[in-house]
Amino acid sequence: MISVNGVTKYYGNFCAVNNISFTIRKGEITGLLGPNGAGKTTTLRMLTCYLRPSAGKITLGDYLVDENPLEVKRMIGYLPESAPLYADMLVYDYLVYVGKIHAIQGDARIREIAAVCGITEIMHKNISELSKGYRQRVGLAHAMIHDPDILILDEPTSGLDPNQIIEIRTLIKEIGKKKTVILSTHILSEVEATCDRVIIIDRGTLVADSRMADITSGHNKKARLMVRVKGADYDALSSALKALPGAGSVTRADDPDGLTAAVVASETTDDLRPAAYAAVKDRGWTLYELSREHETLEHVFRRLTKGGLQ
Repeated sequence: MISVNGVTKYYGNFCAVNNISFTIRKGEITGLLGPNGAGKTTTLRMLTCYLRPSAGKITLGDYLVDENPLEVKRMIGYLPESAPLYADMLVYDYLVYVGKIHAIQGDARIREIAAVCGITEIMHKNISELSKGYRQRVGLAHAMIHDPDILILDEPTSGLDPNQIIEIRTLIKEIGKKKTVILSTHILSEVEATCDRVIIIDRGTLVADSRMADITSGHNKKARLMVRVKGADYDALSSALKALPGAGSVTRADDPDGLTAAVVASETTDDLRPAAYAAVKDRGWTLYELSREHETLEHVFRRLTKGGLQ
């Protein structure tokens, strides 16, 4: 459905996107991640024909972006971070206007897309009166009114409250059953809850491309062990944990209950908990917690984007 092959984009002498390649299949919800300035928005703008690549090729369906921009645009629905709505129009009138741009006659499609996006009850309202959540829904209806095969969403939950985020997330997952969706965001929980796959870009370079179910296990070489005890100071606990076979670095952990706590980074795939339990028991300390933490998307993201988390 979408093929990006060796794409590079320069702004003057600055390389915003550097030789990235990936393929997105039909029916996938893909999260595009990266820190600020990583090249996410530039990549989306090239996919939507707003910018031309400096090098490389982008294909959507059977069409090259450079050679067939009109055909590509017909395939795409795009919701930028701030939905560009006409605030002085009624929701219904606005969607009629957008529909006419796409040569949609009558209001059957407008009613249909209003139901899909959950805005039927506010069609009579002025857009300026809507909450941010409903504005996003109207923007989504705008992006989908011509029934595109591909939906590109740039920060779709930015500025929404927790209830609105859940509503938009549910809507995106429902849409993703029939459409190919690219979701650009810096909110990692959104990707974990919504996406089938994740692509991570850092400083213009693609650093990860994996299914959501595999991204943490694929990078999870080291499990982390949390140990909380009573009856030992930190130096004694740290020394005991460093002596465990396969133990790596040990760092102090804050504990609101006044216990002594530490986190062990494992250098092996073996479970360190039995050896840690024996070490605590042999020293007569009271064990309050012994838990194994596998890497989360946050750990992987921070490591791959030079965030410093080990």
